[in-house]
Amino acid sequence: MPSVGRLGRRGAFWASASVLALVLWSSGAPSVLYPIYAQKWGLSSAIVTLVFASYQLALIVVLPLFGNLSDQFGRRLVMIWGVGLIAASAIAFAIAPNVSFLFLGRVLQGAGSGLAMGAATASLVENNTTGNARFASSLATVSTAAGLTVALVLSGVFARFAPMPLFWSYILLLALTVCAVIALVLTPDDRPTLTHKWRPRAMRLLPELRLSFSLATLSVSLAYCAGAIFLSLGAHMIGQFAGTSDTALVGALLGCSSATIGLTGLFLARVRPHVALLVGTLLTLVGLALMAAAAAFGSLGMFFAWCLVGGAAYSFAFTGGLGVINQAAPVRHRGSTLSLLYLIAYILQAAIAIGMGALATASTLGTAVGAAAAALAGLSIVVLVLSYIDARARRRP
Repeated sequence: MPSVGRLGRRGAFWASASVLALVLWSSGAPSVLYPIYAQKWGLSSAIVTLVFASYQLALIVVLPLFGNLSDQFGRRLVMIWGVGLIAASAIAFAIAPNVSFLFLGRVLQGAGSGLAMGAATASLVENNTTGNARFASSLATVSTAAGLTVALVLSGVFARFAPMPLFWSYILLLALTVCAVIALVLTPDDRPTLTHKWRPRAMRLLPELRLSFSLATLSVSLAYCAGAIFLSLGAHMIGQFAGTSDTALVGALLGCSSATIGLTGLFLARVRPHVALLVGTLLTLVGLALMAAAAAFGSLGMFFAWCLVGGAAYSFAFTGGLGVINQAAPVRHRGSTLSLLYLIAYILQAAIAIGMGALATASTLGTAVGAAAAALAGLSIVVLVLSYIDARARRRP
């Protein structure tokens, strides 16, 4: 019989939120440092974005095979496994002697995130004791934003002022993974009472969830794809526009966007998911225009405006998408449904990152950003059309 655990359901809720923060911390920790790696080892934009996208490629492998693990073995145990892989990734980055260790670190990050993210999101929903069903989706947004913001800012500060600039941010990440595992061990054992022998299974979507799932997944994908542009090439864009290699400044500017995500997320618990999704899509279109203008004119001011508008757009789109699917998915299929959602979102994110890197290497950074903006604008229009269809379906008796 599952144990009560020292921290109880409330402790499990906040431990799950910390895991989501840790997942995004690990994902964003190298972003400020990519220009340093590129200069140190002579890496092109294409190689840098391939390093970035190896995280998503690992997720694309892990999620279809292991997306249902937390439904079988419980959210807590799968989160512990995921955090352990993130700890291994921190070690790989900290000791990296060449670019192959960056690929290894990103693959470990992606595998760990693939295990932890769906389980942590489902655990937030199931251990939510506030009485507000939307609070779980809102806190997921705030947690991921907080983890990413602190990672970006601290990575920049460590790289600017500390000795061994490519070392200390990963040691801090390693220490945080140890704290997260301890917290998870103290939470209740949530393994299902009745279990069957586990085997990899193709992720299956219930037919009645197709419209809600499509809408939610594309909304989260919009947020992730815009984030991929920002995290993979944002530091290069700042260096080009501002003519500076000051990592503290780069980390602060990149952190402004993720801080905006978190601040916006604080107010979204009272916003209906479908409304948040629609606002996020419209704000994404505005952010894409600012992004393309910043690349075309080399304007740091427009880049900063994109940080703020893009951060708010991410928060609305991500929170709205998670809220839609959390409302629709039944408990026994929630872990695998969320894993399938993340799988598709990360496939699109990897495609955007790799495509941008190839274009930036073959032509110019401005051309790559413009092409990405056009692709995401098309995806935004698809979301708006699906949102209209979904609204009509929900109005039917």
